[in-house]
Amino acid sequence: MPIRHGQLEKIGLCLLAVFWRAKRSRSACSLAASIAKGICLGLMAVSFNLHQVAAAENNAQFPNPVSLLSASQAAGTRLTVKTQPAVAPHPERANFGGEHKSDQTRHMADWVMDSGDNRGMPFAIIDKMDAKVFVFDAQGRLRGAAPALLGLTRGDYDVPGIGDRKLSDIRPEERTTPAGRFVASLGYNFKGKDVLWVDRKNAVSLHRVITNNPKERRLERLASPTPLERRISYGCINVPAKFFDNVVKPAFTGRSGIVYVLPETLSISEIFKSYYDVELSRGRGTTANLYEHTRPRFQ
Repeated sequence: MPIRHGQLEKIGLCLLAVFWRAKRSRSACSLAASIAKGICLGLMAVSFNLHQVAAAENNAQFPNPVSLLSASQAAGTRLTVKTQPAVAPHPERANFGGEHKSDQTRHMADWVMDSGDNRGMPFAIIDKMDAKVFVFDAQGRLRGAAPALLGLTRGDYDVPGIGDRKLSDIRPEERTTPAGRFVASLGYNFKGKDVLWVDRKNAVSLHRVITNNPKERRLERLASPTPLERRISYGCINVPAKFFDNVVKPAFTGRSGIVYVLPETLSISEIFKSYYDVELSRGRGTTANLYEHTRPRFQ
């Protein structure tokens, strides 16, 4: 318990009484004087400690005002407040190896790697705006890219039940390549040809270019630098035969993978709900429509 100031006054009076009694007794004078002197020194030390305790209590009741200010407030009052430096993010990115790609494809591939949406599997991105296919290994390294033939008509959704209809029954406006995320695997079509099934339910696959109808000029269309020239199929994705044999098949042999078909009439975030821009939103878990202002449009 700390000694109060009133108690100090009582102790001082008692000491004076002891001193005067000792003074009357010559034999005990020197001894009493020494005792009184020592006690007085002790009281001085106690008094000093009391001042320290009082100062500590004041500090506890009234914290340092600088610590209550934000960095901006401190700047306005010319006070200095130290803040912790922000940790620089290190997002995962896909490796295109110098291959030309659109901004949408680059953002999509970076999101796949940063979010781990491919679940450790190989994946492919179909850029419908550029009519181009990119195939990556599980670590996001590009294994190859090639032009592709896509559905004749622009659109990001399939017509319900279209997979059960004959090709001759599919009208031109229904010949779309659907956008979305698909778990893909190698298999065979009804003619016994090996294909990469993208959306088996709706009979959408990625396969070697079909050349049995010369009027469609599919090989010429694949070689065209104009993406719109490569819109001819019923919805499937046609690629050069060598690309299918040397890139697609090795990437998906013995395992499933993910195929991301980018939209052409909607935004990326309207199709891929968990998409986020890696450069702007890493770590926020945002699903905002970050690219509404760059909604793709055909000229």
